[in-house]
This record gives sequence, structure tokens and C-alpha cells, in this order.
Amino acid sequence: MPDLDRAAGRTVVVLGGTGFIGRHIGEAFTALGARVHLVSPSAEPGSGSTATVRLDVLASSPREIAGLLATVGADTVVNSAGRVWQADEPQMAASNAELVTKVAEALAALPRQPRRPRLIQLGSVHEYGAGTPGGAIPEDWPPSPVTPYGRTKLLGTQAVSRAVRDQDADAVVLRLANVIGPGISVASLFGQVARHLAGAARADALGEKPDELRLPPLRAARDLVDVRDVADAVVAAAVAPSARVSGRVINVGRGEAVPVRDLIDRMVALSGLEVPVSEEGGAPPNRNDVEWQSLDISLARELLGWTPRRPLDTSLRELLAAVMPPVNERTG
Repeated sequence: MPDLDRAAGRTVVVLGGTGFIGRHIGEAFTALGARVHLVSPSAEPGSGSTATVRLDVLASSPREIAGLLATVGADTVVNSAGRVWQADEPQMAASNAELVTKVAEALAALPRQPRRPRLIQLGSVHEYGAGTPGGAIPEDWPPSPVTPYGRTKLLGTQAVSRAVRDQDADAVVLRLANVIGPGISVASLFGQVARHLAGAARADALGEKPDELRLPPLRAARDLVDVRDVADAVVAAAVAPSARVSGRVINVGRGEAVPVRDLIDRMVALSGLEVPVSEEGGAPPNRNDVEWQSLDISLARELLGWTPRRPLDTSLRELLAAVMPPVNERTG
């Protein structure tokens, strides 16, 4: 088990801190007594045990980023910034790769003593590409990404590896499975389904027939992990000894592939609504065009003392609860 008491009193900077994953990471560190700074271009400045900092890291120079880290006295820097949805490959490259290089350069500019902050980079299962049906992907699997997102996230991982090798950075990459849970982006598949079901609940309350849920073909099986479990893994990576984790890529997932159609059907069942679901003939979203992905998470257990704790049903229930109208509105 990780020594979570070591998180108390740390100063943690979360880049992309007001996004889906970043918010949960900030909450996890705050609950353990860390001083947290959530950095985002759209953040409303604030202070306290969880402060917000308005800064566009992508538009900033490494010197400006280093200045922020030095000013707050950062012990840990978590990069949960990046572009996933509604972006082309150059935009993804800027946010998922160039930004990481800037952050690495900023860390290299900080004094070595007493020590530089540890960088925790959030990577993606999509860096691997397709897995072998029935098997799990280990960290030494040769990356072969097939989407712009996967390719640009891999460039970010490679930037971290170079920083460890060439600049003696203290850095680790957590390569995440597909992340779900309350607050997920409405641009994601599960966010779109949740939004549709919330609308269906309001229609049902008015005595109207819910619209059909139309989705692209759902042939894939995916490894999905709760966002709160991801936050726990980030904390574990922050408090782990440097000699154990620095320079490593560590998978973070549930270690199982689940058919996506089964998860969508379960969301509909949990909503309590009679919503028809159809899979139209168009191509699936370009982020999800491999049929099987499951991560081998044994290294996370070994190095971080971490295992996922939240069942997928819990993730789906709480994802829906965050967007569904209150029961009194649905029942009149």
C-alpha cells in the first residue's frame, strides 16, 4: 500500500486542473492535506487549500511555467492537460506533445536542490493501438497508435522519457485506460449517452416518448477505469520513491476488456427508462477504431501498491446521477 500520509503538506500543481480528470486529482490530494493549485486557461483565480490559477500553459514559455512552479513551491506537477475531442491532429499535437515538452523544459530550468518537482504525465491506452483479443497489454508492448490522439499522446510520453534521460528529470507516465465517472465530457461516447438519457428523463416526466438513442457501431471491447481510481493512482505515483518510479511507464486500468455495447445497455437499464438504442451504419469515432484493449496492471500493483477499487456499475450509476434530473422533477 502507498504511504498516503506523505501527501500531506505537499504542494501539487495540476495542469488542466479544471477538466474532468484534473478536478478529481485535485480533490484527492486536497483530501489528504496537500496544497493544490489547479491550472487552466479558464480558471477563476482563487486561493486556499485548493487554489485556481489562470494560465494558458500552451501559450506560455518554459520560463513562465517555471516561474509559476517556483512561486508556489511545487513538489509535484501533474499534467492532465491535453486535447481529446473536437480537435484535428495539429491541435492535438500542440496540446498533447508540444505542451509536455514545454513543461519538461520548465522543470529542467528549476534548481536541482533541494529537488525538482516530480512530473506525473497522464498518457493513454491509445498509444498502444490494438491489443490481442483475450490478452492484456503490458508496458513493454511496442506502441503502434492508429489514431491522431494515440499518436500525439505517444509523442508526449516520448518527451517525458527524453527529459528523464537528458535532463535528469524525476518523471513518470501513467498510461490510462479509458476513463469514466461523474463529470465526464459530453463529447465522449458515455457523456453523449448520459446527456441523451437525461433528456429522455425530462421527456418522460412530461409524458412524452423518449427519442431513440442512435450510436455508431459498437463492436469494441474496452478497458475502462473510474476517474477516482485514476486520482488514487496519481497520488500513489506522487508519494512513491523516485528510484522506484522515475522514468517508468505504468499502466492504470481495470485490467479487463468489456464490450462497449454492454455498458451502454447497462446505462439505459440504470436510468430506468425505456429508450431504444440503434447502431447506425456510419464509422465509429476515430478514437475508438480498434476492437480490443485491455491493460496489464500488474506493474501498478508492484510499484505503486495500487489497484482499482470502484466497480464499473458504480462508475455508471454516479456518471448518470451527475446529469439526470432529480427524482421529484421526473415524477412530478
